[in-house]
Amino acid sequence: MKVLQVDSGREWRGGQNQVRLLSRELTRAGDVDQVLATKRGSELARRAAGEGVTVAGLPWALGLDPRAAWWLRRLVTHFRPHIIHVHDSHALALARWARAWRRRPPRLLAHRRVDFPVRPGSGWHRADAVVAVSEGVKRVLTGNGLPAARITVVPDGIDPGEIRQSATRPLDIRARLRLPPGTPLAVNVAALVDHKDHRTLLGAARAARAQAPDLHWAIAGDGELQRSLEAEIERQELGDRVHLLGYVEEADALIREGDVFVMSSKEEGMGSVVLHALALEKPVVATAAGGLPEVVPAEWLVPVGDAAALGARVIQALQHVSRVPFPERFTARAMAESILALYRSLA
Repeated sequence: MKVLQVDSGREWRGGQNQVRLLSRELTRAGDVDQVLATKRGSELARRAAGEGVTVAGLPWALGLDPRAAWWLRRLVTHFRPHIIHVHDSHALALARWARAWRRRPPRLLAHRRVDFPVRPGSGWHRADAVVAVSEGVKRVLTGNGLPAARITVVPDGIDPGEIRQSATRPLDIRARLRLPPGTPLAVNVAALVDHKDHRTLLGAARAARAQAPDLHWAIAGDGELQRSLEAEIERQELGDRVHLLGYVEEADALIREGDVFVMSSKEEGMGSVVLHALALEKPVVATAAGGLPEVVPAEWLVPVGDAAALGARVIQALQHVSRVPFPERFTARAMAESILALYRSLA
């Protein structure tokens, strides 16, 4: 069975890491003749190739890059896949065009990792099948008119051993921030974009300050809202407690060195970074957005946008540390096995 994976790969976030893990696990399984088409020279291309995945680098500078579309069409013509598995909206649009030139077009599988609405008549409605990473994402898709029978829920997965190994590299974040050893530290790792709702996180830091004056908050990530968040931190006089770290390569080490992991999203497909925190046996406090309730225990969830509740729950987590065994259903291997079963049903 031939499968063409397609991801625009123009950034490196949780979704691209999921494509890497899936491609790696399928390559190891040996049941699939697989090619990953992505942006030439991207982080995804580099990491996947380094793990033995066959990568076709495309000149993909724009979301709907016509050069990438042309090269993808050539790849479909010569590779002749049975299934095209796309991992983002731009990949979906280009793959639909590229396969249309085939007399017997390959089946099209679209992977949905966010719980944003989809437009009527969009490519998501025209895929042969859709993978949703959570029941929350599936609810959004069915609410937008996609037939439930066409949607399969397959949770994201990680390699817990890989995460634990990655986290062994010392970051010494407290020393970098000039904090005393043992300073309580809440950690967030997320792109600085609207749906991650960092303003609620800042509100939680403000609300928790009176009860936990020595608690600090470290936010790792970059994005379009960085300057506005910096201004908000200054306006709320939180500069001595909230630390915007920018993009942190050693994100797993940061999570390990923190005391509690926090997600404040107002929309979230699943939040694969939460799995990293669970693999590192860190308590997780999160809003009940999208697929997060399917990963985070109910006692550590708060309503979306409730900054006071989020701050209070973080303090509670610091005082009552619990260890939860990492669920097998959230491993990369389990994810790949479910996807492989879906390939077989499509082919």
